[in-house]
Amino acid sequence: MMSSTLIGKTVPHFKAKAVEKGKVIDAFSLHDFLNQYVIFFFYPLDFTFVCPTELHAFQEMLPEFKKRNAQVVGCSVDSWFSHLAWLNIPKSKGGIEGVEYPLISDMNKSIARNFNVLKEDEGIAYRGLFLIDKQGIVRHQLINDLPLGRSVDEALRMLDALIFFEKDGEVCPANWRTGTKGMKPNAEGLAQYFT
Repeated sequence: MMSSTLIGKTVPHFKAKAVEKGKVIDAFSLHDFLNQYVIFFFYPLDFTFVCPTELHAFQEMLPEFKKRNAQVVGCSVDSWFSHLAWLNIPKSKGGIEGVEYPLISDMNKSIARNFNVLKEDEGIAYRGLFLIDKQGIVRHQLINDLPLGRSVDEALRMLDALIFFEKDGEVCPANWRTGTKGMKPNAEGLAQYFT
C-alpha cells in the first residue's frame, strides 16, 4: 500500500540485477550515480502496451537528459531474462530494441515496495517516476495509475526546474519552462512576478 512520499529523503538503497545495452549487471545501484541527476521510473510489465511507448519516449529524449548530466533508469518486476528478450524485439513488433539505458529487475518486488509504488493485489508497479538530485535526495515524484502513460517532456521540465533552482536560487512558478522567469521565494518576488 502506498503510504508516504519520498520527497526530501535519501533514495532507498538497493542492489539488483539490471540489463544495459544487452549486458547483465549483477549489482546495480542508484548510489553509483551520485554527482549525477537520476530519472528513475517504474513501469508495470515487459511485453505490454503502454510501457513500450514510455520506454521509447525516454530513449528518444536520452540525449537531452545526458546534456543535463542525468541518468535515466527504468525498473519493473520482470526478470533480467525478460528484459533481454524484450530488448531483442523490434519496436514495430512491440519490442524495445534500441533502448540503451539500464532496466532493473525487481523480481522480489522489494524495490517497488520501498518506493511505495507496488500495486500489491497484482504484484506489479504503478507508473512511478522519481527525480533524484546529485546528493541522492528525491526532489520530485509522480505516480500514475496503470492506464495513464506519463509525459517525458514533463520529466525533463522538472529536471530543468531543479537545475534552475540550484543555479539561480529562484523558485519556479506554475508552468515554468527554461527561458521564462523564476521568482524570489518571498512576498516581493511574488509581487514582481505578477507585474
